[in-house]
Amino acid sequence: MTTFEQSTTRNTLLRTVSPHIFARLSAEMERVALPLRFVLVEDGVAPSHIYFLEDGLASVVATSSDGEAIEVGHIGREGASGMHVMLAVPATPGRTFMQVEGSAIRVPLNVFTEAVVSDRETREFFLRYVHTTILQLAHSALANARYNVQERLARWLLMCHDRLDGDNLAVTHEFLALMLGVRRSGVTDHLHILEGRHAIRATRGNVRVLSRDTLLDIAGGCYGIPEREYEKVLGLPSRVR
Repeated sequence: MTTFEQSTTRNTLLRTVSPHIFARLSAEMERVALPLRFVLVEDGVAPSHIYFLEDGLASVVATSSDGEAIEVGHIGREGASGMHVMLAVPATPGRTFMQVEGSAIRVPLNVFTEAVVSDRETREFFLRYVHTTILQLAHSALANARYNVQERLARWLLMCHDRLDGDNLAVTHEFLALMLGVRRSGVTDHLHILEGRHAIRATRGNVRVLSRDTLLDIAGGCYGIPEREYEKVLGLPSRVR
């Protein structure tokens, strides 16, 4: 049986919670691989586990009644899947699945729920995280309504860069189209514009960040507020310019 040490976990939430919260969850923790397209939350189905990502990138996707889909949020090593359960909702519309393969520490839903219900500190900590995910969703709506495609693309690439190791982002054109809500055929043109600004280099299935500062300048006001709020409410040092 694997013994989990809080100081060596790569998930920011698990590394940041109080030691007694971590100890309570650790007895039922299991580290698992998350292949591409692995579903963490299925549409309308109560999850069996909460996944605390350590590597990789998951997409939170909203789908309309006629099948139109767009990504509304990311989860990486800063977060966890299935947080609708914190709001006493067992199942939710929409899906969360892996866009970049990785790994996670998972905890059975009943163990997580028992800890949340019985311990105020645990409950308040994860509610603060839920607050940051709602803010991320709100700013995605703001970006879609008020910012152009280049600014939104820069924002999403910065969000991916925050959650993945190194400067190589293993993202496909299909993923970028889903992120932006644009046709896949138009993604290449928008990437070429960012390449012309020397912000990135795009190849098949990969975007390499050459200048984070340039991406920040292009994204402007549509990036930064949710990131600062995450660091503020969870007591982490700010990394956002």
